[in-house]
Amino acid sequence: MKGRDKVIHSFLLIGQSNMAGRGYINEVEPINNPRIKVLRNGRWQDMFVPVNPDRPFSGINLAESFCDEYSKEHDTDVGIIPCADGGTALSQWAEGSLLFDNAVYQCTLAQRTSAVAGILWHQGEGDCSDELYPLYFDKFTKLITAMRVRLGLENTPLLIGGLGDFLAQYPLSENLRNYGKVNSALQKSAQSLRNAAFVSAEGLTSNPDMLHFNAASLREFGVRYYSEFQKLEKTSGIVLSAPKETDDVRSQMEQL
Repeated sequence: MKGRDKVIHSFLLIGQSNMAGRGYINEVEPINNPRIKVLRNGRWQDMFVPVNPDRPFSGINLAESFCDEYSKEHDTDVGIIPCADGGTALSQWAEGSLLFDNAVYQCTLAQRTSAVAGILWHQGEGDCSDELYPLYFDKFTKLITAMRVRLGLENTPLLIGGLGDFLAQYPLSENLRNYGKVNSALQKSAQSLRNAAFVSAEGLTSNPDMLHFNAASLREFGVRYYSEFQKLEKTSGIVLSAPKETDDVRSQMEQL
């Protein structure tokens, strides 16, 4: 997959706030890589921060360091498809929901001018209650399978991030103490789904809220996501689909 001139390799971001990114922007050095793009209005723009502006307080995102690593190793432009939304429960991502349909729509637009190389997921804090975590595995695998089928990405790598250990210290809800149960469901999902890998959050630290990864940890988390992606790349024989509108993307890239 290396060295494909003018072809953007893109990644879909889905999940809740820790995938949207809540790292404080002034706490880390910016990543100044002109080869990283962000989908905006169906077109690729030079990367801006926050890359997933779902809220006014969005910030550093793990996809920045992930895409930086990817673009350097593969010698290609990399696109971010931002669809994560803070505070969302797994039920809000079910097939036919607004979030599901939005992600499918945005990714379908991206497929017209890029080759989708992977899906990055981080969610689970919203499903830590005693009532919800036992349902996580079935609900998650069902929605991911449906989304992959809709997008024709059944063999595309899926990276599933783990929840942070700091959640046990979150002061406003005892539900988050069940984060380990959700992590177990996420790990089981990675073992059950095709071309999927679990990304450990062990040792990563949070903002003062004890809920969101801080900027430095998000930089590290992105590198960990990429490390797991590399393993899938070596074992799964990934084949990228060519973008449907190559002439349009060439002309757009010449304008940037």
